[in-house]
Amino acid sequence: MTLTFPLALLLLPLPFLVRLLPASAARGGLRVPGHVFAAVNPAQAGKSGHALAALAWVALVVALAGPAVQRDSSALPASGRDIVLVLDLSGSMEKQDFALDGQPISRLDAVKRVASRFVAARKGDRIGLVIFGDRAYFAQPITFDVDAVARAIDEAQIGISGRATAISDGLGLATRRLAQSEAPTRVIVLLSDGVDTSGKVGAVDAARLAAGHGIRTHTIALGPDDLETSPESRDAVDAKTLREIAEATQGTSFRVRGMEDLTQMAATLDRLEPNPSDRPPLRYLQSLWIWPALLALAALLALAWRRG
Repeated sequence: MTLTFPLALLLLPLPFLVRLLPASAARGGLRVPGHVFAAVNPAQAGKSGHALAALAWVALVVALAGPAVQRDSSALPASGRDIVLVLDLSGSMEKQDFALDGQPISRLDAVKRVASRFVAARKGDRIGLVIFGDRAYFAQPITFDVDAVARAIDEAQIGISGRATAISDGLGLATRRLAQSEAPTRVIVLLSDGVDTSGKVGAVDAARLAAGHGIRTHTIALGPDDLETSPESRDAVDAKTLREIAEATQGTSFRVRGMEDLTQMAATLDRLEPNPSDRPPLRYLQSLWIWPALLALAALLALAWRRG
């Protein structure tokens, strides 16, 4: 409990000081009808009237002092950060070369488990989801409703946007939307397990366009094989291009070959783009003056009813 105006408590003895004024001072001062102070005069008001008047005065002074309590706000401030997750839904994402609890799972299922948790924890950020295959489109517009974005990730299915890998189209669509944003910090998180096969412009050129708008891009190269070291592999990821995309935008590139890498990547990304929900809660003062004010009013009404 705290008082906004603690000096107001100095008014508490005022009615009693008035009663102690010499008679000559009272005659020389402002003439006030006697019934105004009758309540503080036991001879005129009686014990109950005196108690009601004292209660009214004390409650009124306490209300003027502005009692308040400190509360922790459950609401998070907006972080000023817009993030668009760009997710590859090409055919190679269904390959089951990840493992969870000893059981094989597809690359997409592995991504869903980590990405949906990552997004759901980003309270205070605005998040959007772009998915791409042959073409790219927004599966979830940029929103503060991170739970809705997490659900959109969980519901993503391979093939709904084609089975090719239009990395540059996904990156370009996210860039166009973020370029319209007034957020101080704008970030793209691009996840792919393949090679840009059907984009209309080069992926690195699309990254340079993002950099021109001040948009940082983090890239995640997913899968066990690299195009550089395993060019004969049909499912090799072009980690070199994804690394160049990140470098062009002052972002970070991650190489993910399994669930452990994926989990570590999410933790690192949280450090690179600090999560608003990790901050101490906002505190505010909740004013309580209305309660002593109502008590004073009730006491005065009771006093008036008693005298009437």
